[in-house]
Amino acid sequence: MVQKRNFKDSIRRMFLLYAFVPISLLFILFLIFTVVNARFMLIHQTKEAGKAIRSSLGEVYQAYWEEVNRMAELPEVIDYTDTRRGSPRVYEEFYNFNNRQQVKSIMHILSRSGEILTSSANLGPESSDHALKAIVLRMSRTGQALLAESNHIRFSHDRYTVYTFAKEIRKDGKVIGYLAYQLYEEDFQKLIFVRNNEIAIVTDQHQTIIATTNNIVRGLLNKLTLEKDNGYIVINDGKYYGSETSIPLAQWRVYTLNAIQLQNYIYLSLVVFFTIASVLLLFLIQALARRVSSRHTRAIDKLIYAVRELQAGNMQSYVHIDSGDEFETLANQYNTMLARLNELLARNEELSDLRRVSEVKHLQSQFHPHFIFNVLETLRYAIVVDNKFAQDIVLILSRLLRYSISTEGSTVMLRDDLNYVGDYLKLQQMRFKDRLNYTLNVSEEAMDALVPRLMLQVVIENSIKYGYRQKDRLQISVNGYVTGPDLTIEVKDDGGGMSEERLRQVREIMLDPDNRSPHVGLNNLNRRLVLMYGERYGVHIDSVAGEGAAVRIIIPYGKEAANV
Repeated sequence: MVQKRNFKDSIRRMFLLYAFVPISLLFILFLIFTVVNARFMLIHQTKEAGKAIRSSLGEVYQAYWEEVNRMAELPEVIDYTDTRRGSPRVYEEFYNFNNRQQVKSIMHILSRSGEILTSSANLGPESSDHALKAIVLRMSRTGQALLAESNHIRFSHDRYTVYTFAKEIRKDGKVIGYLAYQLYEEDFQKLIFVRNNEIAIVTDQHQTIIATTNNIVRGLLNKLTLEKDNGYIVINDGKYYGSETSIPLAQWRVYTLNAIQLQNYIYLSLVVFFTIASVLLLFLIQALARRVSSRHTRAIDKLIYAVRELQAGNMQSYVHIDSGDEFETLANQYNTMLARLNELLARNEELSDLRRVSEVKHLQSQFHPHFIFNVLETLRYAIVVDNKFAQDIVLILSRLLRYSISTEGSTVMLRDDLNYVGDYLKLQQMRFKDRLNYTLNVSEEAMDALVPRLMLQVVIENSIKYGYRQKDRLQISVNGYVTGPDLTIEVKDDGGGMSEERLRQVREIMLDPDNRSPHVGLNNLNRRLVLMYGERYGVHIDSVAGEGAAVRIIIPYGKEAANV
């Protein structure tokens, strides 16, 4: 008893001494990792935000650059500028384009003198009229055919545009007017407002701000001025990490900024959290040390957990206890019982598989040609009448017999099985002459599928056997195609068909797993497919009296042998 108490005391002391040290070290390492990771995340998020904005704005600039060139050359725009007729068609073109854009715009058509001929906006302040006229006069004076520049123009309802695309409208080589697109500032701001970024700024080549998510960066004359300190950007005594990228086509620059002070607050919060957590852990470890010293309790917990796992269906829930007492003996007995149970389950599963394989092979063994005697009778007459014809019959019949008795696997390529079907139908055609016609229409993709050997044999036999009962001539067609993961093969004939009552009986016989009737052909085929591929697959039959019958076979499409 004294030794046992000393051992428990020593375990408790070791737990107190050595558990807190690695946990404290882990906290410190985690804090360092968090600080470094936060730094890298800040840089990564800022750069990624710049890339995202650059991509979006590049698409906007490219779209408007191409659109202003396209619109200025449209016959409808040229005709309206020259004659003032046809404005609905011009606006239809504009709105079709504008409605697809992330950054919306205003369209103006102006005369050579800068007079606004038409506009998609209500021109409220006169300043907007003067600004447009100044753009036109500058283009006319410099001979500039296409203009793209930043400008801040106020329109009605206090809406502003910040960038203008303008292009000459020419007719017969002469300038007759100007087309202008002005892009809304608020749409620019929405586009550059991205996740994980605090401030975004877009400027032109002269550092004039086109759009920004925070006006604290605006300087005199709407210029961007950034103060740097030790690699950081300082704005209103706050430090930011900044990333800069450019859009070469537009000569725009994109700046993305994230505050560093926020990261410092996170670090301080983590230090406080780790300090409090360390104190709490010290008390927690002391309490846990007393509980850990009880080996019997741990052994019971292990056994209960293993039993619950076994109840949940985990057949590998073995338990390891080396306490050297009755619990170790109990655990060993439990493991022995579980091993025997797994062994019995494996044997039962193996027996089930063997029964399934046996049933499938039994069904396969029933698929043999039933027309040999009729063919031999035909051959007897052919030998007397036409030796060449008799020779063809013998060759085809030998191929059929060789294929039907082959034991090289239970599945074959559909191409090979169709060759067998073709030979079978050729022999039947030799027998029935022009009273039998057939077609084989199977896609190349379906030809490569693996199917059970002699799968179509019984279906073709039934078409011939029952098709001639009510008609002298018979047409049989075989179609095959792949739909999604399934292969579908249809066999149709235009024989006598079946009544609704007879069709119902045939379907019941075909779906009955314990069929004892003499009609076993389709039943065997359906049962074989269900065993091989599952209940979702099998044979489906439709028929109309006097119009024929159609049998549809559905199996999984695959190029690997079925696991039978």
